[in-house]
Amino acid sequence: MTVVVVTGGTRGVGAGIGRAFLSTGAEVVVCGRHPPGAPLTAAGREARYLRLDVRDPHAAQEFCAQVARDHGALDVLVNNAGGTPYRPLSEGSADNHARVIELNLLAPLHLSRAAHAVMREQTGGGAIVMVGSVSGERPSPGTAAYGAAKAGLENLARSMAMEWAQERIRVNTVVVGMARTERTALHYGDEAGVAAVGATVPMGRLAEPEEVGDACVFLASDAARYISGASLAVHGGGERPAFLHAANVNRP
Repeated sequence: MTVVVVTGGTRGVGAGIGRAFLSTGAEVVVCGRHPPGAPLTAAGREARYLRLDVRDPHAAQEFCAQVARDHGALDVLVNNAGGTPYRPLSEGSADNHARVIELNLLAPLHLSRAAHAVMREQTGGGAIVMVGSVSGERPSPGTAAYGAAKAGLENLARSMAMEWAQERIRVNTVVVGMARTERTALHYGDEAGVAAVGATVPMGRLAEPEEVGDACVFLASDAARYISGASLAVHGGGERPAFLHAANVNRP
């Protein structure tokens, strides 16, 4: 049975990823600083919760070793934990911005290294999936440190993929667009705001967390056994260029 770790898997996109893997029959371990408000379940199965501050590299090492001891393997790591408040670069302290980079870039680096130490000893190796963001591929005003961290995360994944390929460890990234979670209102406002934002997406809506999870399941599966160092966009068709809305010709 496949053993999967999802960081930040207690809510939001992370919970959707956890449910997607549970639905495949995998053993799922979710981690975070706080337990989920309710058990994470899908297909009649329940994820295990272990407390972890992903920013602590020593705790990450012990965490991955514990998962391997308790479950017999660590086959898949999904580095999902992350996020940021809205904060222009000229506001807040240097530490505020540094903590965003620590959570969104350094923590996945530490967890991946800890998982690598386990996976390289396994006959089947393993798979690591980074949860990236469209914020890392375009300007990210108000969340600049987050965008920079997510851009770095994609590059980190490509480098890991090259370094660890001979050890049968694949590393890929899902590049996530806007998703509907229990915290959507913090970013987009009330339902009218969410609908207006969703209308800017070519597919006309925000992603559901399980849809991100399905992409992670694919990249971790044997169906993607020759895919490593890749970035899979999960953004509903991308973002329509602003100039097309501003122009007064050629409007649909």
